[in-house]
Amino acid sequence: METAPAPIGSATVWGLLCGTGAALFWALGFVAARQGDEVGLSPVIIALHRYIWPALILFPMLATGRAGDLGTAWWRRAVPLAVFGGLPLALISYLGYLFVPLGHGAIIQPSCAALGGLILARLVLREPLPLRRVAGAIAIIVGLILVGSEALRTMGGHGVLGDLLFVTAGSFFAVFGILVRMWRITALRAAATTSVLSMAGLPLLVFYFDNMLAAGFWENLLQAAVQGGLAGASGIYLFTRAVALLGASRAVLFPSLVPPFTLLIGYLALGEVPSAAQLVGLVVVVVGFQLTQKG
Repeated sequence: METAPAPIGSATVWGLLCGTGAALFWALGFVAARQGDEVGLSPVIIALHRYIWPALILFPMLATGRAGDLGTAWWRRAVPLAVFGGLPLALISYLGYLFVPLGHGAIIQPSCAALGGLILARLVLREPLPLRRVAGAIAIIVGLILVGSEALRTMGGHGVLGDLLFVTAGSFFAVFGILVRMWRITALRAAATTSVLSMAGLPLLVFYFDNMLAAGFWENLLQAAVQGGLAGASGIYLFTRAVALLGASRAVLFPSLVPPFTLLIGYLALGEVPSAAQLVGLVVVVVGFQLTQKG
């Protein structure tokens, strides 16, 4: 049963906390994915860790209806949710780290999610787009150009490919956020649907089982805890709550908090120092985020 709506002030505070928590969890997921790539763990295994473990917990809820349904056209809504917010999204994202450093994914994917969500909220949901948010969107684009130009300048075609993978992943998540808002999907329902339907990727384990064993027990435990416990269902749950409490045009901008969290955690945990271009791009993106949060 859904809880009664919170007072407006309380709803705003809880929405901010949920959105910030989701951003922190996703940042941890980015850093853990980079760690997995560095030790040779396949992006496929990392992505499966993100969804399979939550699916085992949430499947009974979905099967018994405790997570709610998606209406009479269940599959027509569940499948797009799983595509844009489930395993395909994670695969595209984690593949990107095979080509570019942590800072690129940390800045490009969340920024594209924020930018795409802002545009889609206006075009699809007809939510207002004040001039300050337009200025913020332009700042985000400038920040993305700064980071992308580094890939082209120093990494060549592989760097551009990695950046484009993160652009695609961010765009996927923007669509997911709009679908959640448009169909009024609860947080638990969204987390259960994306996780359970992502189990369709389990057959891939046959081809990557040796890779998972070679990475060792502790690396797999790390990925299961961070990807499955935090970045997966928990992040989706918190983000969906933020959408419900704040509205799509504001909540979809929380992914822009992921870059500073990721760069800080990546530096502390992996010793990966961001380049000057990444830091400048980060500052511009954060300024854009601040502008888009104002009326």
